[in-house]
Amino acid sequence: MTPSRSLDVQVKRVYDEASPDDGARVLIDRLWPRGVSKERARLDAWEKELAPSNELRRWYDHDPERYEEFAERYRHELADPDQSAALDRLRSQAQEGRLTLLTATKDLPHGHVRVLVDALERRKG
Repeated sequence: MTPSRSLDVQVKRVYDEASPDDGARVLIDRLWPRGVSKERARLDAWEKELAPSNELRRWYDHDPERYEEFAERYRHELADPDQSAALDRLRSQAQEGRLTLLTATKDLPHGHVRVLVDALERRKG
């Protein structure tokens, strides 16, 4: 059995400037970010199916008091076979080199990206 390679994942807001050391740039929001052109975003992929469902997103409404329940519900969504396959694609990209996950979320500590990165880390192996 070959040892797993550690994942090189970073998170940035899509509004931040692209950097040469970003590696693969993947937007992980369900909605396209306001005021950002496709050229400026410099995306390699848009994995909107990995974002929380519209229902969950609306319920959460970025309320930090709901974060723990939101995270649990989102982890449940990520267990869906389609989302699981998308997670596998992202993990493969991160094993090849740096992966930059992009989001428009302002409150990164209470956003879905934190849960997504944790899910990527837990699935490596």
